[in-house]
Amino acid sequence: MASAVRLVLIVLLRALVLLSIPFVAIAGNRQEPEQKQPPSAGAGVSTGAAHAAVKDAQSRPITAGGFVDNAPVVFDDITKQAGLDRFHHRSGTAKKESIIETPGSGVALLDYDNDGWLDIYLVNGSTIAAFKGNEPAPRAMLFHNNHDGTFTDVTDKAGVANERWGFGVAIADYDNDGWPDIYVANYGKNRLYHNNRDGTFTDVAEKAGVTLGGWSTGPTWGDYDHDGLLDLFVPGYVKFDADHPPIAGQGTIPPNFCQFRGIAVMCGPRGLPGEKDHLFRNNGDGTFTDVSVKAGISDPDGYYGLAAVFVDVDDDGWVDLAVANDSTPNYLYRNRHNGTFEDVGYGSGFALSEDGREQASMAIGVGDYNRDGKVDLFTTTFSDDYKTLYRNDGGGNFSDVTYQAGLGEPTVPFLAWGAGFLDFDNDGLLDIFIANGHVYPEVDKQDWGTTWAERPQLFRNLDGAKFQEVPPATGSGLADVITSRGAAFGDLFNDGHIDVVINNIDSTPSLLRNVVKNGNHWLTLRLVGGPKSPRDAIGAKVFLTAGGIRQRADVFSGGSYGSSSDQRAHFGLGSATRVDKIEIHWPSGLKQQVTVQRVDQIVTLEEGKPAHEAK
Repeated sequence: MASAVRLVLIVLLRALVLLSIPFVAIAGNRQEPEQKQPPSAGAGVSTGAAHAAVKDAQSRPITAGGFVDNAPVVFDDITKQAGLDRFHHRSGTAKKESIIETPGSGVALLDYDNDGWLDIYLVNGSTIAAFKGNEPAPRAMLFHNNHDGTFTDVTDKAGVANERWGFGVAIADYDNDGWPDIYVANYGKNRLYHNNRDGTFTDVAEKAGVTLGGWSTGPTWGDYDHDGLLDLFVPGYVKFDADHPPIAGQGTIPPNFCQFRGIAVMCGPRGLPGEKDHLFRNNGDGTFTDVSVKAGISDPDGYYGLAAVFVDVDDDGWVDLAVANDSTPNYLYRNRHNGTFEDVGYGSGFALSEDGREQASMAIGVGDYNRDGKVDLFTTTFSDDYKTLYRNDGGGNFSDVTYQAGLGEPTVPFLAWGAGFLDFDNDGLLDIFIANGHVYPEVDKQDWGTTWAERPQLFRNLDGAKFQEVPPATGSGLADVITSRGAAFGDLFNDGHIDVVINNIDSTPSLLRNVVKNGNHWLTLRLVGGPKSPRDAIGAKVFLTAGGIRQRADVFSGGSYGSSSDQRAHFGLGSATRVDKIEIHWPSGLKQQVTVQRVDQIVTLEEGKPAHEAK
């Protein structure tokens, strides 16, 4: 009944938006002045009404200002010291005249050599000239973690340069040999780099049957059919012809679909045909079968997919699938346990914002921010629109609680990409990090309060219900004004603090090291699946109780924007010095309780076996 009422409200609200009738949002607790919803600020992209410029005390746009002297430093930018400035991303020309040049690329954190330390894989873009073979193609890079705060480029030895127009990446041990593999989503053919277990990889995408073509974006791995083998979902963005890029007023492109706030910009995505989505079932012999249509997730409407993640949102023991679509409704596919899915996006509340609008969704964050045992979702959107927090109400229903959580107004000026939940201060509450950067270089010439390069945002979880922006300390990583796209999160230095790696379009990356020192405790769990689960335990859920507080962590691949984060389950424990209970729901269906004797350590847990603690 709740879903039916929600669907009726959404239909009514969307009708009001389309008719440009003034209304006050009624689908949640958000209270705002009544205002008329004008046509989209850019008809080619779904965004909110144009907002007044927000500036700081020095008249800088808030997206590139608002820095606070003497504020506590959360992140240090150590990109250069770490050696990551060797990588430089490229995506077309600086003018960004066509849509393929604007989304940028993702980043992955993986322990490719199984030495217990996270390494970094940065996807690169390309240029039209390189795509046509007229100049050398930009290269992706794999950086080995040297365990001393520095990283070494091992791309040539590893054989993972890609040298195609790369967008997304997802990490998984798809053949259950105990070593992580790399899937790269490109414009053109995709790659599946199989880990040879000797520091090298082999691209087996052709043999595996997962190359596709067209324009693929943020992939995700998950065992949707419970056979212990990881399957692969690859969203598609738009159909793009490099020889005939879209031009305003030609073909299916109305002139206003290539404008933003009245100025000419690149065309799309609206007005362009969408690329289909694909689900590949793992056959267990190194090959995959495309089951997209049979499974009911082929995206026949051609929505503009950018991010995806397999995660069990209704806690029935089967992973569901969330897809963030740009300027079209989001998908939430419920796993029907028979090899098929049902799109429950509208009825669940995840398809649209609370006021019934399609948003330009870029990324998906996954985490239980309010510690109620249910996994919540967070999506990033365009400028002039808020970034959306979806609270899981149970039963497959979500509520947009962005404004009541304090995340609405501070996020509106920013154009956001990669994002995720992380407990940056180890207080036991999941915070939110957002990587920002615009797609239109032209905004720097306007007085709109937004900029091409933007600073990231970090929101501290105050009490499981409210968030507050952490002041960007002058000179710290939060004060970096950068052209962010993909973002991945993980403990790169095995010190119990979650760090951030950002892939910046047309620039060097950013490695933000977490330098918070507050005495809080932590515990990190590395899960190893048994014979009936994926070896890397993707799809597992961990419930940890300490100090009378129960937390949840999910093991997943993909998410954020085109990125893949640390798959170890990290828990901040606050002042608690012991763990009362750990319960693991393995992908196989086994529920296991384990005990850990000490905190402030990384523990390996094998399915069905006692914990392996550090000595």
